[in-house]
Amino acid sequence: MKVGVVFPQIEIGPDPAVVRDYAQTAEGLGYTHLLAYDHVIGADLTNRPGWRGAYSLQSQFHEPFVLFGYLAGITNLELVTGVIILPQRQTVLVAKQAAAVDILTGGKFRLGIGVGWNEVEYEALNESFHNRGRREEEQIEVMRLLWTEESVSFKGRWHSIPEAGINPLPVQRPIPIYVGGSTDPAFRRIGKMADGWMPQFRPDAEGERKVKAVKQYTRDAGRDPATLGMEARLTLANTPRNEWRKDLERWQQLGATHLSINTMSFGLKSPQEHIDLIKQVYNELGLADFND
Repeated sequence: MKVGVVFPQIEIGPDPAVVRDYAQTAEGLGYTHLLAYDHVIGADLTNRPGWRGAYSLQSQFHEPFVLFGYLAGITNLELVTGVIILPQRQTVLVAKQAAAVDILTGGKFRLGIGVGWNEVEYEALNESFHNRGRREEEQIEVMRLLWTEESVSFKGRWHSIPEAGINPLPVQRPIPIYVGGSTDPAFRRIGKMADGWMPQFRPDAEGERKVKAVKQYTRDAGRDPATLGMEARLTLANTPRNEWRKDLERWQQLGATHLSINTMSFGLKSPQEHIDLIKQVYNELGLADFND
């Protein structure tokens, strides 16, 4: 199981030197990858008293593909989106951006995708919130064609490509697609067509039940669950400190191929404290044992 870090999007600030120091520290310690969340626009809560979303206008997000173009030039970390909210973005443009990142990293890129929850964001980007799950399946099909064929002819329900292609093609053909989501339709989609998935829960009894469900949906689709990657997450703020190592070991037992350490919402007061914490966690939990 390879262990990486969740880029602390909403707490790291806009200074590119700090972004550089964080990524290079993670690489120097021995973390294998960096995972970044995606939100394009945040809702102003002034006239939304009943808002229940996790983020708002005050939540700062670096754009993942632009961020990864920067990081590709200063680190050798594998870069992972976790997740790009695919149905609110243009499919062909995402395929092009992903291919560019894959080239710049020398094939060290995984595209995590999901359908999201923020209807405000969909409205602002002029995409439908209500058919996003169905569209995501066709989007996956289209991107894989664009990553593996020089010229693509495609006519689907939502996409039409008239003998065209992207150039240059990515190093990985196709780029691995990891799907996020915690609903049964998402689990079925993962089993049917994903290269991997991104569980966002703890590896307790309920978590184990969900892992078994995804593996069964994978079998039902005629695929081998052993070939399905799994990018788990250890959110330090949501896990008792004396159970951090236990959760790592449990994810490994459940078949996770990757895991990312999330230091956000831990009460840290500066970007430097995030850097200090990933150092502490790497040494305290003996993460070299996993990455070896």
